[in-house]
Amino acid sequence: MFDYETLKIVWWVLVGVLLIGFAIMDGHDMGVGGLLPFVARTDVERRIAINSVGPHWDGNQVWFITAGGAIFAAWPLVYSAAFSGLYWAMLCVLWSLFFRPVGFDYRSKLEDPRWRSAWDWGLFAGGFLPPVLFGVAFGNLLQGVPFSFDERMVSTESGSFWQLLNPFALLSGVVSSSMILLQGATYLAHRTEGDIQGRTIRAATIAAAVLVATFAAAGLWVATGIEGYSLAGPVDGGSVLAPGAVPVVRRAGAWLDNYRRVPWMIVLPALTFVGAPLAAWLARVGRTGLAFVASSLAVTGVIATAGASMFPFVMPSSSAPAYSLTAWNAVSSRLTLEIMLWVAVVFVPVILLYTAWAYRVMRGKITPAYVREHEHSAY
Repeated sequence: MFDYETLKIVWWVLVGVLLIGFAIMDGHDMGVGGLLPFVARTDVERRIAINSVGPHWDGNQVWFITAGGAIFAAWPLVYSAAFSGLYWAMLCVLWSLFFRPVGFDYRSKLEDPRWRSAWDWGLFAGGFLPPVLFGVAFGNLLQGVPFSFDERMVSTESGSFWQLLNPFALLSGVVSSSMILLQGATYLAHRTEGDIQGRTIRAATIAAAVLVATFAAAGLWVATGIEGYSLAGPVDGGSVLAPGAVPVVRRAGAWLDNYRRVPWMIVLPALTFVGAPLAAWLARVGRTGLAFVASSLAVTGVIATAGASMFPFVMPSSSAPAYSLTAWNAVSSRLTLEIMLWVAVVFVPVILLYTAWAYRVMRGKITPAYVREHEHSAY
């Protein structure tokens, strides 16, 4: 169907698409969770917020699971090195995600205010912490993760969890969290009305401003203060390559090389600088559906900018740059990539169609009357 080099590029693009899909779809229900204790002040308002994403949050986990599975199957070396070098960060993500299913299912089972308040903060943790930690992880990827491989291709890492919490990584965490909060705010504004909608629109304005400011600061930091990675020799993308086969160099400004070679890629960061303020403005003038679309474009811009800047690198090594993992040397066999591609061609459209159908069926505003009418069946 495709040659090996083309399959490697196709799967680099598809993994990026899955990550963007995860950030857009699972991101808006995480964003609602992150906003829950602040924009919804009464029990009814909090149930309104929870029920706006209640029918969909578990289905949206498909994007998270699919993206993780695709990385495992398409880039096995990245999967092994990431779960070694970023082990504690990954565990923190999983621990915080535990609050989501139990919080959604049990929060409204008892009328005790202390019980419900505790689960409200649990849903906040499950919605706010994962985006922060994902952003911290991406910030470390841009700087390089201290890992290498031995003669048996077993990955070893030399850093610690606390080293991951460096200033640039924390800034990246703010970029990621503000991006997800904006996504959640535009969606919640679209599904609600009255006071809660007004507070949510104000939250969207703040999130958009923080996203634009921190995204610009991170871009300036990458351009002037961080050494990027580049391949020092030619690459035969159609051959089987192992880490260490092609020399890698670190130098200032290397993450901007792709923009110099392909100038039109400047459109990617522009999506964020245009999409975020446009989402806030559209929400304020009552065009909340379009605001969600604009927010989704901003999310696409953030993730696509990071991916395009790093290509072909997927997981650079700061301790042994020659062992950095790229789209050329971290992939599975050609047969595996071909089989996966056919599976993706069949099932990704099915997921998109089902998701579109589910959101269409369950569209409309969540109101106090709805919560009272479904007192014992709604979240």
